[in-house]
Amino acid sequence: MADRVPARGNILGSLVPARYILAILGSIAMAIVYGLKVNLSVAMVAMLNHTAIKLSAGGVHNVSSSMTNLTTTVHGGDENCGSDAASEAAMEKVGPFNWSEPLQGTILSCYFWGYIVSQLPAARVAESFSAKYVMLFSVAINVVCTILTPLAAKFHYGAMIAMRIGEGIGGGVTFPAMHVMLATWAPPTERSTMSALVYAGTSLGTVMSMLLAGFLAGNYGWESVFYVMGLLSAIWILLWVWLIQDSPSKQPLISQEERNYINSSLGSGDKHGQEEAKSPVPWRRVFTSMPFLAILVAHTCSNWGWYTLLIETSFYFKQVLHFNIKENAVVSAIPFLTMWFFSMALSKGLDALRARGTVSTTFARKLSTLIASAIPMICLFALCYIGCRRGLAVLIMGIGITSIGGMFCGFLSNHIDIAPNYAGTLMAITNTFATLPGIIMPIFVGAVTHGNQTISAWRVIFYVTIVLYIIEMVMYTMFGSGEEQPWNKSQARELVSVGSVKPNGENMPLKGRDSRTVE
Repeated sequence: MADRVPARGNILGSLVPARYILAILGSIAMAIVYGLKVNLSVAMVAMLNHTAIKLSAGGVHNVSSSMTNLTTTVHGGDENCGSDAASEAAMEKVGPFNWSEPLQGTILSCYFWGYIVSQLPAARVAESFSAKYVMLFSVAINVVCTILTPLAAKFHYGAMIAMRIGEGIGGGVTFPAMHVMLATWAPPTERSTMSALVYAGTSLGTVMSMLLAGFLAGNYGWESVFYVMGLLSAIWILLWVWLIQDSPSKQPLISQEERNYINSSLGSGDKHGQEEAKSPVPWRRVFTSMPFLAILVAHTCSNWGWYTLLIETSFYFKQVLHFNIKENAVVSAIPFLTMWFFSMALSKGLDALRARGTVSTTFARKLSTLIASAIPMICLFALCYIGCRRGLAVLIMGIGITSIGGMFCGFLSNHIDIAPNYAGTLMAITNTFATLPGIIMPIFVGAVTHGNQTISAWRVIFYVTIVLYIIEMVMYTMFGSGEEQPWNKSQARELVSVGSVKPNGENMPLKGRDSRTVE
């Protein structure tokens, strides 16, 4: 039975809808987690002793010289966008750590070792007990590990790896937990907008992290990146505990009108939603569902491109185009800001069209996913052949990163459409597979560019990403769906609900005497 709403709930709930307070704080949480993840990509440029690394890789340079000459003959003389000695010296920031390219790749990728193991357990905890406190754990462990990173790095790179794994454990639970929250709080006609608002926080966090990390590392030393960003992020913990609850029925800071609106639109005014969330996952039916497998493939392939641009952009601008650390932070960060604006505009537009019945949920999800894959694919192909034209490279990279914002109201929202009762678990499954690119890709990039930091080496990286984007587009366009799947319900409810379909093709929630009988 729903809790009574105190007077203070009427005041705050009438000023700001509680569901959008959740969305805004959820977006900030995603921004924090992603910001604390990518800050190392910028800070590492200032942490490394680039001169010592180049000297220690001298043997590799000699071995790879014939390979470089061969690729220069094939692709032309655009392999190294060099600069004069004075400007090169000005760009170099010598840090204390002599970490080779493969070790750099390992340190960056080990985040995903923790990320991959935490998702499924966290999803079931969020669905069965409390998504609110799973999110709280996520941000808290990231804050602690970030603040301890300078001490760990100075002690040993093994301790640094342990901190990154800890951050990964926290990062891995964010998407499943937020999917559970959105499945409980987001009305169907606002699902794209709320999902995009929450998950676009990843791009906003990337922008703020890269700009702030570049400024701090360039002016106050690399240690300040972790201390300042970690302490600022701790403020969110207090706001989340005070303002957020797991469901509208538990939320005191909400108007009665909004509570009724959310519960009626989701069909969750009774207890059956909670009971189904705690029921066993129909694993066989999930893994034989083509709409689910389409999401899984799209998520995995898209993440390879996402992590290529998210993690490795800073190294491409540093190694090939020779931006210094402050320039690097700016040119790497700005496209993620435009991504945020683009994703919000696209999701709002598609939700408006869906509300009017102009487009179906399936069409909206497929269009968004196509935008998020086709445009970055074209941009990466163009990037392979523009040589050392830095301005054009920045423009093309910016367009590609901006368009990736379509994924937030595309396949990333699709789990809630096809199975809201298991949205957290489905997100955990697809995000577990989609974490593999995060583990493999930095090591792959480090191996390809080790002693061969040229455009030809980066072409190999971009070609692999292009192929994966093609697989994503074909699979999701053929098999993606925005309709609720029959296995979302328990078997008893599934039998009763056969034939109960909304005009847009989505399953109607059971109401009245029939639903009470099944319960």
